[in-house]
Amino acid sequence: MVDSISSSSNSMRVGGLASGIDTDSLVEQLMNAEKQKLYKMQQEQTKLTWQQDSYREVNTSLKSFDDMLTNMKLSTTYNQKTTTSSSSAVTATADSSASNGSYSIEVTQVATATINVSTERVGGESFNPDEPLGEQFTVSFTTYDQNGKEIAYNKTFNATDSLNTILKDITNSNAGVRASYDTQTGKVVMEKKYTGDLNKENPEMDFGANNAFFTDFLKMGTETGGQNAKIKYNGVLDVETSKNSYTLGGVTFNFVEETSGPVRISVDNDVDAAYNKIKEFVDKYNEIIEDVNGRLDEKVYRDYPPLTDDQKKEMSEDEIKLWEEKAKSGMLKGDSVLQNSLFSMRNAWYSNVATGGEYTQLAQIGITTSNDYLENGKLVIDETQLKNALRENPDGVYKLFSNSAEGESQGILQRLEKTIDSTMDNIYKKAGKSTYTNDQFTIGKRLDDVQKRIDDFQDYLTQTEDRYWRQFSAMEQAISQMNQQSAYLTSSFGG
Repeated sequence: MVDSISSSSNSMRVGGLASGIDTDSLVEQLMNAEKQKLYKMQQEQTKLTWQQDSYREVNTSLKSFDDMLTNMKLSTTYNQKTTTSSSSAVTATADSSASNGSYSIEVTQVATATINVSTERVGGESFNPDEPLGEQFTVSFTTYDQNGKEIAYNKTFNATDSLNTILKDITNSNAGVRASYDTQTGKVVMEKKYTGDLNKENPEMDFGANNAFFTDFLKMGTETGGQNAKIKYNGVLDVETSKNSYTLGGVTFNFVEETSGPVRISVDNDVDAAYNKIKEFVDKYNEIIEDVNGRLDEKVYRDYPPLTDDQKKEMSEDEIKLWEEKAKSGMLKGDSVLQNSLFSMRNAWYSNVATGGEYTQLAQIGITTSNDYLENGKLVIDETQLKNALRENPDGVYKLFSNSAEGESQGILQRLEKTIDSTMDNIYKKAGKSTYTNDQFTIGKRLDDVQKRIDDFQDYLTQTEDRYWRQFSAMEQAISQMNQQSAYLTSSFGG
């Protein structure tokens, strides 16, 4: 019996057979006490992960803001143009180089594309353009691009090819021609993809004198169209162009149809578009200010450590959610990197910019700091004042925001960009990003260290549990031996 207990204690855990003690429960209680150190390490690991996530969330917002900076540095953001026309016959668009003012356009002729249509039905009443033609055709013709340069199309098709196959190949080639078969009339239509008289006094699509495919089979007729647009600019300048558009002085005029007289085009600053861009940018900055200040001031609940898996099993989902909201609070409280970043960004906004022009600070264009101290330096826009500045001096607003000089003349956006890039780099050093390995950033190294300590401690726990079981097994063995001896003596005296 003694040997049997000793043998089983080495191969399996059997407790309480001799003593009647609940060994499983006792060992579990002893191990729970030992595991408290493990729980603390796991909680440390969880908090580090939460802190890493918080840093990366900030960097995501900063990256979005940094992306906006790229467009905000363009002069076109502040000097967008809007156009109006007195007639739908002529429309216009204007880039930032266009001068504000009124323009006169009279269209005496719109540009048209050359077109050629079969004079009669191709192949008879029962012709199917998707069936093989039954004979080999060499299709060749000459056309011209928008610069008047000759383009030669030449290709031999097999007897198994259909008419639609040939027409599709012509359309997809560089010949600049759309070719199609009209099922209702049974005729082929060939037209240039772009307008204008590109080969004056000669055909735009030259099929040659003896081209059986076009003359005998398709029965192509005489081409029409192919004329240039003719306009009079400001009642003085006569212009002829192959397109139904013409650009002059940063304004592109588009001709829809001939006019009965001059059409008046007005160009002005698109103040609303520029204002909306600036407002969107300022709103994004205010969001970041609110978010970062919230994280810096967030309360730390030291009585709410991360929950262990065993603790979660005893709680409802709502209880877990409420607990973790407090446990995650204050991950970046008082963080020096973020505090320094806020200070530098505020300084970038508020410092004077030596533009050499009318505007040297934000307040002059209607952007000021909120008077409510609880808003922690958010910016406020005076819509009327900013729109007036954009209307009267868009270049001055642009220089204030994006002057490319260095030192005191450097624009607000360049200063912000330096601060944001520096902050993001510092956060990467602390919390990394998805493409980093743990050994590339501080929190990652700490996570690796904690994980190593957890692994080592789990090995210790395994050894400790084995030791407890060996001790209890030895006790059970001793008690069993005593019981056997007692039974023997009782039996002897009784006999």
